[in-house]
Amino acid sequence: MGKSSQRKGAQGDRELTKLLEEEGYPMERGGACFGTVPDLVGLPGIHVEVKRVERLNVSEAMRQAERDADRFLDGAPTVFHRRNREPWVVTMRLSDWLPIYKASCEATEGPRSAASSGAVNGQAEG
Repeated sequence: MGKSSQRKGAQGDRELTKLLEEEGYPMERGGACFGTVPDLVGLPGIHVEVKRVERLNVSEAMRQAERDADRFLDGAPTVFHRRNREPWVVTMRLSDWLPIYKASCEATEGPRSAASSGAVNGQAEG
């Protein structure tokens, strides 16, 4: 990895750390210890993989997040990524996202069934 890429990656780590801390999450950066510690720590149950690149291979980034989540045992593999002049995007496996979403719905609305939400077998009606 070239110096420019490392600099951009570190800048992305700092930027995301600041945004998450502004939302009330105490974050800790892994620093320049590439692969020996997670990029960021502070979201319980979420392994944070940060990518600040113009051309991201999402599948490869998820594979890296999955390997690192297995190694660090710190939660669901999740890629936080963005391109220049674009907002941050979060990518995670559906199987990891569904329980998070379900818990959020139950906390705010109570349990909902697929029938009452208009979804059947993972597809919306209509």
